[in-house]
Amino acid sequence: VQLQASGGGLVQAGGSLRLSCATSGGTLTTYNMAWFRQGSGEEREFVAGISRNGGTTKYTDSVKGRFTISRDKAKNTVDLQTNSLKPEDTAVYYCAATSVIWGRLTEEVHYKIWGQGTLVTVSS
Repeated sequence: VQLQASGGGLVQAGGSLRLSCATSGGTLTTYNMAWFRQGSGEEREFVAGISRNGGTTKYTDSVKGRFTISRDKAKNTVDLQTNSLKPEDTAVYYCAATSVIWGRLTEEVHYKIWGQGTLVTVSS
């Protein structure tokens, strides 16, 4: 399975972007999926995750109420709707796939399949 992240761009604070993660092979419902991000000079961090059937989601505290992760099973994508963006959301956003149990979802070490990243820049 290979992942391709898209949808990043430059947006003003308070704006929105919809990031999408697609695959060139395989079915994403085979995996628990997540979005991570890495700001300049920072470590990569977990942002949001979604279970295989899409019924359960998890978010880091800083994005709760602003970001929504979802699956589009018809398109075989995992999307991240980002609203009320803040300058501190500026980062390269990566989608990733894992077979790890849900309780370990936020731990980067368990992800072996990564997309190439898409840059989100939020201006103040």
